[in-house]
Amino acid sequence: MNKSLLQRTVLIGLTIVLAGAILYFGRPFLVPIALAGLLSMLLLPLAGWFEKKGLGRGLSTALSVLALVVGILGMLALLSWQLTNVTDDLSQIKTIAAERMEQLRQYGSDHLGISREEQQKMMEENKSSGAESASKIAAAIVSGFMGGLVTFIIAVVYIFMFLYYRSHFKQFVLQLVPTGNKAEATRVMAEASRIAQKYLGGLGLMITMLWVLYGIGFSIVGVKNAVFFAILCGVLEIIPYVGNLTGTAITLLMTMAQGGDTSMMLGVVITYALVQFFQNNVLTPLIVGSEVNINPVFTIMALMAGELVWGVPGMILAIPILGILKIIFDHVEVLKPFGFLIGQPKQSAGANKEKGFLSKLKGIFKSK
Repeated sequence: MNKSLLQRTVLIGLTIVLAGAILYFGRPFLVPIALAGLLSMLLLPLAGWFEKKGLGRGLSTALSVLALVVGILGMLALLSWQLTNVTDDLSQIKTIAAERMEQLRQYGSDHLGISREEQQKMMEENKSSGAESASKIAAAIVSGFMGGLVTFIIAVVYIFMFLYYRSHFKQFVLQLVPTGNKAEATRVMAEASRIAQKYLGGLGLMITMLWVLYGIGFSIVGVKNAVFFAILCGVLEIIPYVGNLTGTAITLLMTMAQGGDTSMMLGVVITYALVQFFQNNVLTPLIVGSEVNINPVFTIMALMAGELVWGVPGMILAIPILGILKIIFDHVEVLKPFGFLIGQPKQSAGANKEKGFLSKLKGIFKSK
């Protein structure tokens, strides 16, 4: 093997390991910055619109951040309002859950040969450990909520600063690149910002449409508190692949706990399948498009790496960050092979036909 190639390979490997260590141990510091950076790109057109209306930089930034905070708090208020309807049914859920448990105990006694006395003994042995586990879960929930609240407050402060001093940061980046590459660097920054705006804005619109679709589907099936579960499934869509499965699993469990029969649970599964089909074949191509053009293999790898390094926030941030990195890779000569690697392969003839169909479908929704 060429010595220079070996040295470069070792250097790349060490860089990846070092970057992973920095991201992992610097999580409390880096997560708010990454979240604020992406949301700042999303709010950039709104802040610019306020400035075009004659408002100053400070007031435009404050109004943009306020709009974001009001939107997030409004969504949380809607979710908590619907959650009260679920908690009102807790007594009924406990009664039905006790009936289900009795059916399981009867099944264990009749078909598995586990007597009632043995089952009672096992339940008593696990009661103390179960109480201890419940207290740990409650403590973890409280700790996670407080940590998320602190992260959100810090991120809001960062968003304001990033928007207010955006020209200063842009000039700093331009000073780092040679004079002949300043125009290219400006294009890269503009394209990275556009990618974040397209992805996050499209994701928000798609979540809203999923609320409507899931709400209609769950209501037809007869799920109690259908609006709550529709909102939950839509919000969890911010975590690709994993979120929608988690939301549907929670809906199935709660439907069963609320006394839903087999046909109702089957209806929930059919609703999930139909919504996913419509989302993958219509909503995603029309709303999000192929802006974040990442190979599915590296999409899954990015989600797993994000969860390993930053937990749930890492899974949320993984895809847009990877899309921005691809933009940078595609414009830096040395890194172009990596941009090619994590990107989608060239489309075949069949894919081109599909693209033509989607283009026609988009034309239906566009004004002449």
